[in-house]
Amino acid sequence: MREPVFIKQNIARWRDYQKRLEHPSNEDPDTLAQMYTELTSDLAFSRTYFPEATITSMLNAMTLKLHNEIYSGRREKWSRLWTFWTDEVPEAIYDNRKAMLSALAVFLFFFLVGVVSLFNDDEFARLILGNEYVEMTIDNIEKGQPTDVYSQGPESLSFFGIMLNNLNVDVMCVTLGIFTPFATALVIMYNAIMVGVFTFFFFQYGAFGESLLAIMQHGTLEISTIILAGGAGFIMGSGWLFPGTYSRMQAFRHRAKQSLKITMAIMPVTIVAAFIEGYLTRHTELPVPLRVMVIVLSAAFIISYFIVLPWLKGRKRRHDTVTADEQLSII
Repeated sequence: MREPVFIKQNIARWRDYQKRLEHPSNEDPDTLAQMYTELTSDLAFSRTYFPEATITSMLNAMTLKLHNEIYSGRREKWSRLWTFWTDEVPEAIYDNRKAMLSALAVFLFFFLVGVVSLFNDDEFARLILGNEYVEMTIDNIEKGQPTDVYSQGPESLSFFGIMLNNLNVDVMCVTLGIFTPFATALVIMYNAIMVGVFTFFFFQYGAFGESLLAIMQHGTLEISTIILAGGAGFIMGSGWLFPGTYSRMQAFRHRAKQSLKITMAIMPVTIVAAFIEGYLTRHTELPVPLRVMVIVLSAAFIISYFIVLPWLKGRKRRHDTVTADEQLSII
């Protein structure tokens, strides 16, 4: 059989396999095994009769990808852990970047709602933060210690309590998305308004600089995790609402896996944020350069891991897809 005939007879099936391999987790094991058997047969034939042809390289790449998918469960434990953090989480974020941007947009919008509401009504802070907290903070500001609230209680108990509270917010953002993304949006809304009110409250009382320096030590990570958890919740709920070409159950299962990967990634960040809040934020006597360094390092981590790395993974995948498409267009 000549190479053009071999390609013409099989290219429709190869294109179908290539499309299905974009989301292999949606395929059942028997289907993947059948695809693997047929591809290895095609590859063996192509290697025998067309060893230097482009189609042989293309079939080899597809077979290798499918092999890795089928036997991924046999990888070493630590290797699997490494690829989870370096590949799976960034790719899940890239695949669902619209959900992440939506969560960011919701947070920023309601942050501004909180600021504008307090600007127009001084009593709004009491509604959101509570009378007791507002009175205590005003008293601390008058004493010249605007963020003294963070120094209350033992460090270990503060850390533990903050950690549980923040993890609870993350879990709520994600799990409520199972029912509807609007429930997740409500959690983001409440926290964003509270942050907006909290920030502008200190600005009104002339303590914005010191409060920002203290709060953003832990807030850089903490606020980021709320937004990321909100995005994970949007992903969770989108399977039901927007299944695309898949059944609702297939779409939900696929997006739930991606949502849980992102959730697992942000939980350690939430714990680190609680540690900083419990052990470092209270120490306002620390040198300003050290406090600024904590903020800068936190922001650098969030940007590099949750923004830059997913973008790099997406760009690489787009390049690989274009290359495969060029190979399939040789006829």
